[in-house]
Amino acid sequence: MKEVLLDTETTGLSSVKDKIIEIACIEIDDHIPTGEKFHVFLNPEMEISQGAYETHGITREFLDDKPKFKDIAKEFQEFINEKKLIIHNADFDLAFLNKELKEAKLPVISKANVIDTLNVAREKFPGAQNSLDALCKRFKIDNSRRQKHSALLDCELLAKVYIELFEKKEPSLQFNMDNDESVVQNVKILKNREHLIQEITSEEKEIHKKFLKKDLPKSSMLN
Repeated sequence: MKEVLLDTETTGLSSVKDKIIEIACIEIDDHIPTGEKFHVFLNPEMEISQGAYETHGITREFLDDKPKFKDIAKEFQEFINEKKLIIHNADFDLAFLNKELKEAKLPVISKANVIDTLNVAREKFPGAQNSLDALCKRFKIDNSRRQKHSALLDCELLAKVYIELFEKKEPSLQFNMDNDESVVQNVKILKNREHLIQEITSEEKEIHKKFLKKDLPKSSMLN
């Protein structure tokens, strides 16, 4: 089954006021990269907040000659069409993407078609740090190149985290004896055999003692 790992970088944290400046998508098939990618920088036509710049290091000057979202919207939608999306902290990315898709008069992305690895990690490791960096550390994934956030690099790291979250599961060795008919049946059989065990009579004990006093043939001692 083909899926798409997706990440974005933005001018800030508000999906109402801010815009997307980078989109990266990596296609995988049964958790293996197919080599198909969609990666683009976008001109937001607005300033980048200081906090956002410190996070990803992308400048307004770098983006001045880049396309606008509406210019690549159809190509982007064709790339992700009918594929499950894998996103870390999906609510953030979807808020920005769906706002832009609405403005481009294109169908929005349904949350039903998204696997949020942040939610998966929170369920699997409750109370732990579950950022992308924290998960890389937990799974011993080398993220030394991640000095700043990069949508494309983050997708590459997310691909490895995704495999760890969903493929490396310990096999369950739990046995439910209450529902195992063969076990229950065997227990019942053993209980029913209790009436077969009887006390021997005094007469039988005396016969047994006499038998033991007799000399047994030597050949019987060798068997």
